Amino acid sequence: MADRAIYQDFVLARSDLLLRTAYLLTRDWALAEDLLQESLAKAWFAWPGIDEPEAYVRRVLVTTYTSWWRRRWRRELPSADLPDAPTGDDVAGVGEREALWRAVGRLPAKQRAVVVLRFYEDLAVAEVARLMGCNPGTIKSQTAKALAKLRVDESIVKELHR
Repeated sequence: MADRAIYQDFVLARSDLLLRTAYLLTRDWALAEDLLQESLAKAWFAWPGIDEPEAYVRRVLVTTYTSWWRRRWRRELPSADLPDAPTGDDVAGVGEREALWRAVGRLPAKQRAVVVLRFYEDLAVAEVARLMGCNPGTIKSQTAKALAKLRVDESIVKELHR
């Protein structure tokens, strides 16, 4: 019963942060909630043997997301409703942020996970490597490849705006 209370306290304390991480991986709040729920369920079964719960759940988030990404047929879904356009001083900043997140969304799943963990979560290369179950050199090369793709994507976006 003590394990259940500790798990419940962990979920209450860390769910918001883990949900944001899941959102950055999926770029969809509903999918992020599903991803977090599935990850927390997996953590529940392993709970008694987990030394670092947050690191464990982050790793489960990334591996579960990666397996979803491999299985899922990704296609555009038509929508009858267009989102509201931003107005005022925020238009330029919103447009740049949206362009950046669209570019991040076009990265392969593992590169997107590396970018989210390294730059949004501000984790060290060694920690990201441990979470993703690979060598630090792999994280460095995936980071370099992701940043190179983002730079190319940024230059294309800038050309379109000229």
